[in-house]
Amino acid sequence: MAANTEQQQAVNSLDGPVLIVAGPGSGKTFSLVERTAHLLTSRDVQPERVLVSTFTEKAAKELKTRITDRLQRTSIKVNPLDLTVGTLHSIFIDIIDEFRAFSTIRRNYTILDQFDQQYFIFQRLGEFRAIEGLEAYLRQSATQSSWRTAETLCGYLNKISEEAVTPEALAKATSEELQLLSKAYVCYQELLKQYNYIDFSTIQVEILRLLDLPEVAKQLTSRFDYLMIDEYQDTNTIQEKIVLKLASRHNNICVVGDDDQALYRFRGASIRNILEFPARFPTGACKQIYLTKNYRSHPDIVHFYNDWMGLADWTGAERNYRFPKTIEAAGDDRAERPVVFKVSGQDGQDNWASETVDFLTKLRGDGIIKDWNQVAFLFRSVRNDKVVAFANDLEAAGIPIFAPRSNMYFDREEIRLLIGAYMFLFPQYGQVRVTTPGMNLAVWSYYDSCLGDFIAHLKSGSDDQIAAWLKDKAKAHLTLRENTNYSFAGLFYQLIQFPTFSGFLGEDVAHAGVRDSRPARNLAKFSRLLNKYEYLYNVIVIQPDRLEKDLVTLFNYFFRFLWDGGIEEYEDGAEYAPSGCVSFMTIHQSKGLEFPIVVTNSLDAVPRKQRHALDDLLENEFGEGGPFEPLDRIKTFDFWRLFYTAFSRAQNMLVLGCQENTPKSRGQRNVPSAYFQTTYSPLKPWRELHFDPALVKLAAIKDTQLKQGYSFTSDVLIFEACPQQYRFFKDLEFAPVRTNSMLFGTLVHQTIEDIHNAVLRGEESKVTAEQIDAWFRTNYANISQRKRVYLGEPVLRIARRHVATYVERERNNWHRLREAEVELSLLKEDYVLTGNVDLIQADDGAWEIIDFKTEKKPDLIDDAEKLARYRRQLQIYAHLFEEKRGVRVERMALYYTGEESGNPRINFNRESLDIKGTIDQVDKVIGKIVARDYSLRERPEKLCKNCDFRSFCDMTFCRA
Repeated sequence: MAANTEQQQAVNSLDGPVLIVAGPGSGKTFSLVERTAHLLTSRDVQPERVLVSTFTEKAAKELKTRITDRLQRTSIKVNPLDLTVGTLHSIFIDIIDEFRAFSTIRRNYTILDQFDQQYFIFQRLGEFRAIEGLEAYLRQSATQSSWRTAETLCGYLNKISEEAVTPEALAKATSEELQLLSKAYVCYQELLKQYNYIDFSTIQVEILRLLDLPEVAKQLTSRFDYLMIDEYQDTNTIQEKIVLKLASRHNNICVVGDDDQALYRFRGASIRNILEFPARFPTGACKQIYLTKNYRSHPDIVHFYNDWMGLADWTGAERNYRFPKTIEAAGDDRAERPVVFKVSGQDGQDNWASETVDFLTKLRGDGIIKDWNQVAFLFRSVRNDKVVAFANDLEAAGIPIFAPRSNMYFDREEIRLLIGAYMFLFPQYGQVRVTTPGMNLAVWSYYDSCLGDFIAHLKSGSDDQIAAWLKDKAKAHLTLRENTNYSFAGLFYQLIQFPTFSGFLGEDVAHAGVRDSRPARNLAKFSRLLNKYEYLYNVIVIQPDRLEKDLVTLFNYFFRFLWDGGIEEYEDGAEYAPSGCVSFMTIHQSKGLEFPIVVTNSLDAVPRKQRHALDDLLENEFGEGGPFEPLDRIKTFDFWRLFYTAFSRAQNMLVLGCQENTPKSRGQRNVPSAYFQTTYSPLKPWRELHFDPALVKLAAIKDTQLKQGYSFTSDVLIFEACPQQYRFFKDLEFAPVRTNSMLFGTLVHQTIEDIHNAVLRGEESKVTAEQIDAWFRTNYANISQRKRVYLGEPVLRIARRHVATYVERERNNWHRLREAEVELSLLKEDYVLTGNVDLIQADDGAWEIIDFKTEKKPDLIDDAEKLARYRRQLQIYAHLFEEKRGVRVERMALYYTGEESGNPRINFNRESLDIKGTIDQVDKVIGKIVARDYSLRERPEKLCKNCDFRSFCDMTFCRA
């Protein structure tokens, strides 16, 4: 594809601030890829000095893959993997890790996702309730639950962080509400520090704080020569402050986005960022480029959504609230065929689903739809009861649905059976339900129905093995007198050995599509949820004296909140529209995607307020001279942007669908609502149109072809040891009951890393016994707190001696240190090979890589097999380092910190032929991983002893 005039402008405009306003389907990603390639080929700039941020991890992977593919077609010798490409959050995390010596965030932190954060606050509401007046401010009604109070507080705390307002400034605000929130914010930050947790908002606050430190700011503002920020319309206030500071030395910052697709105000995004970006620089300094030629959609679709945007008034007294632009279709297709029309149920007939089924089966039967994945249904929410019922009607008619965010996780057969099995295993749940205050009747009704389904399953006689086992376990739990040797998660792995559940995990699942592998992945998610619950409540085994309490926290709190709030199912990052099923997704979820047929629903919608009173308070106290948009028009602007995004996803057909309704009584709603009538009413019903298979051609869903990363230690060695373990724990992502935390080794490694980093910073004089002790104690506190695993004093003394012995031996060699904890990657044809080297040394031009082992030096003969694996690991590291640095590694060594008297090293010669053989073998293994060839010739009995799936495999192999 050749760049058009505007795209070429975007590609060539490298210096100074640049704003690229990219309409839908205008080749935005193509332009970013070409711009990056042009930058690396025409300027003497190293790839690591280029930062590119995207909105999602999936988009970052796709962008990096496309850049690497593009650069592979050139003759330049740069590794595109050295580019800093990722979401702003992932980039910020890397910066925090690098500048840990200056950060208030300690090593071994835990990142809280949205649910984790809310649950963390819920568990500690008592500490917030101690702030006089706070709960009264947060409670929106007398009946509001503690969970909802935690949700409200969570949103407020995030908003404060996103607006870059300090607690000191909040405390001095004139508003009493903001003063209250200042106390809550301080309390929350202290709790995060106490538990060594961080959330996504706090990550940004920490980066902004680091940029206020002169010694860090000097390095960071000199780090990147060029910055490109995609989806700029969805950035928030603090993110804008950060990226402008990072670019402040040269202002070589290019922001890309579409103000018409700004959808994330409810997450703190500010439309001001993109609309006022040129004003952040001297007049005329910012170059503005408009990409308005649409290569995605049929001209009629482009005309339709242009007209939609023209219905709203975007003008104001002082400014416009939209960049003036009209999207033009690149194609001139004017063939007579249906493009924009409606598929709806007629008023009073309740036939929306049947009309939709008839429409889709007609197109499928005529061969127009080749794969169900060519169709996407877009909704404001896929968790709406009407949407779920609509999906069920389509599935009942034989049209498969893929809707991972539809809140149907707890309705899946495999999960209902699991919940029923747990209810059966603990007969005392009925007594717990009666005696516990605040029980949620709705969720317990759900539990009862799951138990009923499970009992019916047992009575069917389809799995006599599990029936007998369950009865014995339930009886034991009812009269439990001593601790078991298993936890709730342990029970999970006992349950899945039986055909009731093992049937979902057969070998055929490995090669199934996303939808067919869903039951297996849902079971894996259940294992992770149990793992998270047991971590939150420190459950190690089932204990009689706390069993009832654990049942309450598990079912009436943890599972209840997940059930109530909804939980997403598995999505493949490389396959947004799985073959064999139509997609049900939110409009937000569809952003950046395209489908041959888009059915836009939720036509009963009306503009709704997304702004809270807190937004107004913060704006009045800390805003830039008042609200950017008129408060009474914000909801209308956001409404128009939302459906503009939906309409512009369509390539070949745009369909508007709904169950038409004219209110017959008070309280009913017009469908479509008045806001759609102008666009909806002129559309013809699908039955009045002719769909000629010779004329109606649909595009195929594009293949993203993401290159995945694999490492020798985390992938190759695990697969070689047991392909089935790899399948369960790496591919399906089951959570092991007890992870081997290797606390001793991690503690020694991290303390030695602290020493290396100090030396590399030029602070060798600070490496004293007292400082080493401080690092050692801090690392132990952080690791043990996160892993909830502890070492006795004798073992701690041995670990400390490992470090002391290393320092005593190597202090005189520190002048040879070059890099520590080096992350390496190499682009292969079908994947990315990654690795992490503990230490790089050099002396007189001779490079050496070292891997630390916190054990005694092994016997060269008795442990030959283990040493052979280590040697292969070093060969991979040597190869990666040579490719990245363009140097030759002369020596490879294992360093045993537990060796007290003799030479702690085992050295290996670098042999090119050996390295090539190792790389070839790695290629073969990763080829099997990519092909999901998990066949097992014989069971690795040593690994089986401590594997959570041993009972499953026992039953599987017996049946085989």
